[in-house]
Amino acid sequence: MASSGSGVAMACLVLAMSCMVVPSRQVVFTVGESTGWIPGVDYNAWAKGKNFKVGDRLVFNYPSGHTVDEVFENDYNTCTAGNALSTDNSGSTSIPLLTAGPHYFMCGVVGHCGQGMKLAVNVAAESTPLPSGTPSPATLAASSPSASNSSTDL
Repeated sequence: MASSGSGVAMACLVLAMSCMVVPSRQVVFTVGESTGWIPGVDYNAWAKGKNFKVGDRLVFNYPSGHTVDEVFENDYNTCTAGNALSTDNSGSTSIPLLTAGPHYFMCGVVGHCGQGMKLAVNVAAESTPLPSGTPSPATLAASSPSASNSSTDL
């Protein structure tokens, strides 16, 4: 009898562990790689094929005389500065991607956005897979003693 009690306790422990959120590994993307954030680069071509997820981070490296502004889509499309959600001119801007959906960035210095200093990324929601080797809750329920002895359909 003691072994069936410890089996139930173990099943409960495994079930509780499977419900825990397992954070995925954060990816840091350096915008433009070694070229950095400068005019004359197609940053949307750079972003093509990259999978951005919630929790990832964008790092912009650039010389003085530039900014990184996170902007609304319309401001991005028209290269309109002055209504930024956030702005930085430190020369090394690190932006965590905290929400899923599109994010728009541009240099707020007049004329620079039109010279290519703009980037749009689509951020996917972070997936939370079960740790490897962890049975699914359905597997645990099917193997529990009460499931095998029950004749009631729910």
